[in-house]
Amino acid sequence: MSYLGFDNKTYLVFGVANRKSVAYFIADMIRKEGGQVVFAVLNEEKKSEVEKLFPGAETHICDVSRNEDIEKLARETAARHPIIHGIVHSIAYANYSEGVKPFHETNRGDFMEAMDISCFSLISISNAFKSLLYKRGSVVTISISTTTMAAQNYGYMAPIKAALDSTLAFLAKSFSEFSEVRFNAVAPSLLKTSASAGIPGYIDSYIYAEKVTLRKKAVKTEEAAKTALFLLSDASSGITAQKIIVDAGMGINYFDQDIITGTVTD
Repeated sequence: MSYLGFDNKTYLVFGVANRKSVAYFIADMIRKEGGQVVFAVLNEEKKSEVEKLFPGAETHICDVSRNEDIEKLARETAARHPIIHGIVHSIAYANYSEGVKPFHETNRGDFMEAMDISCFSLISISNAFKSLLYKRGSVVTISISTTTMAAQNYGYMAPIKAALDSTLAFLAKSFSEFSEVRFNAVAPSLLKTSASAGIPGYIDSYIYAEKVTLRKKAVKTEEAAKTALFLLSDASSGITAQKIIVDAGMGINYFDQDIITGTVTD
């Protein structure tokens, strides 16, 4: 029996897209630790993908931009599971179809759509599942290692992730009036996922980030997932309203001598 204590517990995981996604690794690890996973995905295509990855898995379709979908999911889940011990919110969306723009040219509609799906959905899901969540349950979302570094190609998603980070504190506080449910975020640096591949210029940024880490190796998706597993478990019972950075030291190594030398000699 693992000290993480996932045996005979049930977790709701949003956002499995394919074998490369953070949510996939989290769900796979929960199952290997003896926990049960209920999946929520955007559409039939994603549902089919999850069922290939996890044959026989309970999978529901839920468009988190629609309150009626979230409420329906809560009803369907409650009919089969009296208690949900934890929720994984691994959902983000940004429209990069017009390429990279200066931040001040951000489209209002794109920004608000991304805020709704990537941030407000955590509030909506938490509210819909508040009566199902175990009294000492855990809600984990996926953020980014820094929201104040102005990476041009990431654009308006950084302020949205900053809002997501702040949301944790307010959800933790409001839920504390009737439970001990914890809200935390895993905040990895650049990962090799399919979703990241849609960001313009991401590969170059990924290669640079790898050079800046102390170990000169990029953060692996499973490393972020392991941190999420810890936050979902009773082992992290004293942690709430926090963002745990998983960046292999990138955030303290921007003045790495090799990078400085390579830059000033070019």
